Amino acid sequence: MSALMDGIRGNRFVVFGRAGMDMFAAPVGTKSEHADTFHADLGGSSANTCAGLVKLGSQAALVTSVSDDAVGRFCVNKLAHYGVETTYVRAVGGEYRNSLAVYESCIEDFQNVIYRNGVADFQVTDADVDQVDYGRFTALVTAGTVFAAEPSRGSTFRAFDTAKAAGLPIIFDIDYRPYSWPSAEVAADVLSRAGEASDMIVGNDEEFGFMAGGIDKGLDKARELAQRPGRIVIYKMGEKGAVTFADGQEIRTGIYPVEAVKPNGAGDSFISGLLASVAAGHSLHDAVLRGSASASIVVSKPGCAPAMPDTAQLDAFLASHPGPTDT
Repeated sequence: MSALMDGIRGNRFVVFGRAGMDMFAAPVGTKSEHADTFHADLGGSSANTCAGLVKLGSQAALVTSVSDDAVGRFCVNKLAHYGVETTYVRAVGGEYRNSLAVYESCIEDFQNVIYRNGVADFQVTDADVDQVDYGRFTALVTAGTVFAAEPSRGSTFRAFDTAKAAGLPIIFDIDYRPYSWPSAEVAADVLSRAGEASDMIVGNDEEFGFMAGGIDKGLDKARELAQRPGRIVIYKMGEKGAVTFADGQEIRTGIYPVEAVKPNGAGDSFISGLLASVAAGHSLHDAVLRGSASASIVVSKPGCAPAMPDTAQLDAFLASHPGPTDT
């Protein structure tokens, strides 16, 4: 586990996955079909994670492809706005498009309409990942969506091999989105392969259950994956908190209840809060709690990337909140 923790403490992350445009209805509580105003900002799991990392004092570079159009350039400009390195973001022409998410800030009957037809981020190639200077970074982070289609599936596995050869640990957020995959069988096979190749695996109960062939088998799957020496597995259970498997231990942690205005963005904020907190010197137990607090902050505000807390905001939240739930 020391090699993994040392890599995270190095605090320089190369992140693989998508950047997209989010459009969320305003003001808070407005349903999308009744909205006159939408706010636009950065979206996409990996881009959100990058923004969250940088806000918390980490360095992050995104490896992805964007459409060679106004929306693609919007995403690149927003990445730069948040301080994310865009050296390895390539524009692709033709009919490829960036993903678009249209959602609202309300919990009841929450709607998130996602457009992912002919998406640009699946066009990351071997040449793209070979251009990355892995020696500049201390850990590789990826979201599972990159594995849903070629050529990004093969190129990301290639990046895994190159990163490992350079001594970088692999951090894998399962991030299973059924609409991106050709079939559940392909997804289970490929995501399991990615998990086996990873040093840290983060997912929720449904995602581990999916990999195991049934939600009731998810916790056992997480335990099984954690048996490899040096690997950390974090099993998230929503309102019930999380179980972290590390060095033969099972660390149970609660959540920080808030008045949520939306459910999305929590997972991206959790992993960025977790990694940045380990890098800042916090124990694994406390880093998981800080990740949970980051997730609570994001669901209590509109948007995803703009709602990610910086260190001062995270510390202020923790100082003013009565504390995590019991487990």
